[in-house]
Amino acid sequence: MKWLNDHRMRLGLIGVVAVVVLGGGSAKADFTFGEPTNLGPIVNSSSWDVMPTISSDGLTMYFASWRAGGYGNADLWVSTRPTTEDKWGEPENLGPPVNSSVADHGPSISADGLTLYFADYVETPPRPGGLGGCDIWKTTRATTGDDWGEPVNLGSPINSSNDELYPCISLDGLSFYFASHRPGGYGSSDLWVSTRAAIDDPWSEPVNLGQTVNTSEWDTKPAISADGCVLFFGSDRSGGFDIWMTKRASMQDDWMTPVHLPINTEYDACSSALSADDRALYFISLRPGGSGGYDIWQSQIAPIVDFNGDGIVDSADMCIMIDHWGTDTSLCDIGPMPWGDGIVDVQDLIVLAEHLFEEVADPTLIAHWPLDEAQSILAYDGVAHCDGVLFGDPVWQPDGGMVNGALQFDGIDDYVSTDPVLNPAASVFSVVVWVMGSVPGQIVLSQAGRANWLCTDSVKGCLMTELKGSGRGDPGPLLSQTVITDGNWHRIGLVWDGSYRRLYVDGAEVAKDAVPLPDLEDAYTGLYFGVGSDLAPDTFFSGLIDDIRIYSRAVSP
Repeated sequence: MKWLNDHRMRLGLIGVVAVVVLGGGSAKADFTFGEPTNLGPIVNSSSWDVMPTISSDGLTMYFASWRAGGYGNADLWVSTRPTTEDKWGEPENLGPPVNSSVADHGPSISADGLTLYFADYVETPPRPGGLGGCDIWKTTRATTGDDWGEPVNLGSPINSSNDELYPCISLDGLSFYFASHRPGGYGSSDLWVSTRAAIDDPWSEPVNLGQTVNTSEWDTKPAISADGCVLFFGSDRSGGFDIWMTKRASMQDDWMTPVHLPINTEYDACSSALSADDRALYFISLRPGGSGGYDIWQSQIAPIVDFNGDGIVDSADMCIMIDHWGTDTSLCDIGPMPWGDGIVDVQDLIVLAEHLFEEVADPTLIAHWPLDEAQSILAYDGVAHCDGVLFGDPVWQPDGGMVNGALQFDGIDDYVSTDPVLNPAASVFSVVVWVMGSVPGQIVLSQAGRANWLCTDSVKGCLMTELKGSGRGDPGPLLSQTVITDGNWHRIGLVWDGSYRRLYVDGAEVAKDAVPLPDLEDAYTGLYFGVGSDLAPDTFFSGLIDDIRIYSRAVSP
């Protein structure tokens, strides 16, 4: 990113430093992101179009752009639309006195639309009245129909002799987030927040968001949800610039360890902004499909309503919600959407009812082998194209599965091999499978050369997992007391929620670790269906396997 790279060079801070993440649990996402869409050539240009902010009614968008027709390096522009269902209109330059000969960027609009915050990028000559480095400014107007007034420097304590960038005003106007390289931080750029008791009160001394959120790398461009409990920001902690998210239970609680969003790609992404209803995330990216350079993109935000991971929202999900009624279970806390409100109640039931009987396209589904082929040497993965290769002679049963077809294994030499899908140590995940077998001690699903993920004990045929924890505290295999080798169909699941391994059979939790595990063993090899990890003769599965699903979240199968 040009403005950020130039800024780094001026400060002499280019380099790679180890990431430090401390404290708290991970901010597990209980919502999903739709396929990102480019805002199109009317908003985006062949130049760089960056750092959007959306008005509270969703009808006005301010952003920075290097396009022709400006007054300096980067200028602030505005685009409007008649309704939230319409496309954005032709952008207009805000003009003087807001824009100047320096780079004006990073806008953030107040909820009433009467105050616009932004930052300058100090060049020669700088905007008069600054404190040094990049400063944050504001411009105001009496009504939304009036012109913007002469910008005013926010002064101390927001600005300092160091760089302050990327302001973000909360919806209630009482919290002010920004990025800064001032003393007291942990790296190249940190996220800070200043608060005030009332709109007319002065801003308090800024507080660093702490080492759980900030790293030794660049952490920048915050975007806060309407309730103040979800924070999106950009960071290059993983190499290139990506969008990260952290949560907290309430305004008084600490921020959780940030998570990397699934909408990131190998192309840089940053500058996130939320719609006021929290149903859309705006961001910039260099990904293909744009108009040139950095473009503004949008992704819809929706709650995860398929609690059990079977691909449809139905009575089973309703029962899961009822089972957790009155609790703070994040899986079922989906209303008001998309963040929830900390308790499973009628608000969540309303959201779930809106989606009943819908088939779900869940972005957390990272692999899915329906095993519905009539004949093929491949078991097709409908999500990531991680197709499995058939070995031996397993037989397709197009009408013999619980979800359409299934694959029959002979217990002698039949199995399926796939490329790597996930590393168990990397994040939370769930594996859900339909299975019908009758012989104890056989393996349903394993990781080549590593651990048997879903299997049965050799005595009774009870569901178990041999996936290990890391370190000396590994408790060994997790064994249930539930038999699944009775010749009937069972839906079995292994869930790793970041602390506990859990086993499920037919919608019930049948085993869970007695104490939390620090992590699972690190491994990134392919998977085997119907045989153990070492291909030992006595591990080949005899029976039917159907509809294998792997999620990058903890489901309740």
